[in-house]
Amino acid sequence: MNREEIVRLLGRLQAGEIGLDAAVEALRAGPFRTEQLPFADLDHHRALRQGLPEVVYGEGKLGEEIVEIARRLAERGQPILVTRLKPEHQDLLEATFPGARSNRRARTCLLNPPELADDEGAPFVGVVAAGTSDLPVAEEAVEVCRAMSVPTRTWYDVGVSGLHRLLRHVNDLQRASAVVVVAGMEGALPSVVGGLVACPVIGVPTSVGYGTSFGGVAPLLSMLNSCAPGLTVANIDNGFSAGVAAARVVQAIRAAAREEAP
Repeated sequence: MNREEIVRLLGRLQAGEIGLDAAVEALRAGPFRTEQLPFADLDHHRALRQGLPEVVYGEGKLGEEIVEIARRLAERGQPILVTRLKPEHQDLLEATFPGARSNRRARTCLLNPPELADDEGAPFVGVVAAGTSDLPVAEEAVEVCRAMSVPTRTWYDVGVSGLHRLLRHVNDLQRASAVVVVAGMEGALPSVVGGLVACPVIGVPTSVGYGTSFGGVAPLLSMLNSCAPGLTVANIDNGFSAGVAAARVVQAIRAAAREEAP
């Protein structure tokens, strides 16, 4: 049960459409009650506490386990994101849930994908990728934002080896409420973007690069040592956490606007 569902429930109670016992029964599970399966313990109230339903991490799980977990979580109509999928598990989810949003590059599948109203002037998350090889991580961040009903705008293949490609997008970048910047190799791009925008910038190092990048350690250290103020850094290849952090910025802006509205 998410915030909107609780508001509707309390509205029905206030209007006399349901009784107190029925409302209590609907809330009976509480914010920390879980549903136990033989191979998983499902948290149905995480969206209420954190703004994003429980995400299913696909690595290490059997296909039938992924399907059953996703099915149980999605039964209540909320968006459910499954990440780090093998191709055969992605095939299985697409066949089982025809209306799902599947992103092969991101290795994700989103059940009950929300509709996005990307109004002009509304807050959004910018996602910037240095090279095409960084797109799996960047697209993972995009899919997380989508699951949180937050619009994104993307700028790809704009790394520092051809800085002019980034500079022509500066005006658009400066309109973002938060920016996720994904880069491997030497990991310099987040520092550049951090010097161009006023919003929070989240750098994501990727494991893309030659031998001395050490599987993403070199760009991680570069980003951690950045002189660009306001730059924070996610773990190697962790587009998921970066997407959540950036989407929460937009959600906070929306919440503040609702409170200020007459």
